[in-house]
Amino acid sequence: MILAVTGLEREARVISRPDIVTVVGGSHSHTLAQRIRAALDGGARRVLSIGICGALCPTLEVGDCVVATEVVSGSERFATHPHWTKELLGSLPHARPVVIAGSDKIVAHRWEKDRVHRETKASAADMESHIAGQVARERGLPFAVVRVVSDSARQSLPPAALTAMSGSGQVDVKAVLRSILAQPGQLPALVRTAWESEKAFRALFGCRHILSPGLALADLGELSLDVS
Repeated sequence: MILAVTGLEREARVISRPDIVTVVGGSHSHTLAQRIRAALDGGARRVLSIGICGALCPTLEVGDCVVATEVVSGSERFATHPHWTKELLGSLPHARPVVIAGSDKIVAHRWEKDRVHRETKASAADMESHIAGQVARERGLPFAVVRVVSDSARQSLPPAALTAMSGSGQVDVKAVLRSILAQPGQLPALVRTAWESEKAFRALFGCRHILSPGLALADLGELSLDVS
């Protein structure tokens, strides 16, 4: 059984199926590790971080799919399982193998994306993969990452987008409205961000086949060597 770690409730709904256990991080990354550990106690034997991400590399476009070979967070580096990663890349022929940066907050501004890209050599960033990788390493479980780009390295996110995610991973509509009322000039950028997010979610929906029972069980004997 696979444990899928997402940031948003909507991501969890996109990949939902009876044989997949999902954990939603929301904006409370400091409690995510605890929730992942609790879910793993139910018997999942693989950890997959899946959902949308922000691009750090200028060559990545909105809707591009990436598969991590490694996740970097500060001085920590979490390697993904090589055979599972190869399997995912084979199942997603247009996906790019990249290094992903894990961050406890959204990497929102162009200058910030450029800085993280230069310092880490990562091509994309999200708020869940480093935590999922840490717990997978603690438990000796295979770990992989599949993400779809929702904002490019060339664009800064508007203030409302930074307040949109609630602790449960749902959209905090009231927080978004308050931000728009306080800074109405951000509305065009917010509309662009919403459109790009929809494009990313359509691409994420197209990745659902990697969780089909046949593919999810591929190489299980080889993977089981890591958890025996």
